[in-house]
Amino acid sequence: MSKKINISTEHFTTTATLNNSIWAEHLYNTLPLEGSCKFWGDELFFSTKISMEEDNNSSEIVSIGDIAFWPPGSAFCIFWGPTPMSRENEIRPASKVNLLGSIDSQLLKFKDINIGSIISISKLEDK
Repeated sequence: MSKKINISTEHFTTTATLNNSIWAEHLYNTLPLEGSCKFWGDELFFSTKISMEEDNNSSEIVSIGDIAFWPPGSAFCIFWGPTPMSRENEIRPASKVNLLGSIDSQLLKFKDINIGSIISISKLEDK
């Protein structure tokens, strides 16, 4: 069964569903996380102290709503549209990312967050 996480800012909270990869499990086991929001086009990211290697399933192209980990920057990423590297209708990170899952709802609210706002990621516990 897929695990869920809470993603919270000062203005809203949403959830995401993690995939079954070893890296999604690694992320889940390191929660909670908190960071300062940065943006690169329609990508929100923040630096973490997590270390992950690029794996065989790392991707140069992502989809709307994907959450991922960018190994070179040790960053957690949320994608909802094109980045400066995108071509045509694709969403392209700066380099390959490890896909972790996808946002469940309220995706476009991320574009209204201010640079430097605090974002937190925590486990969504079964009730």
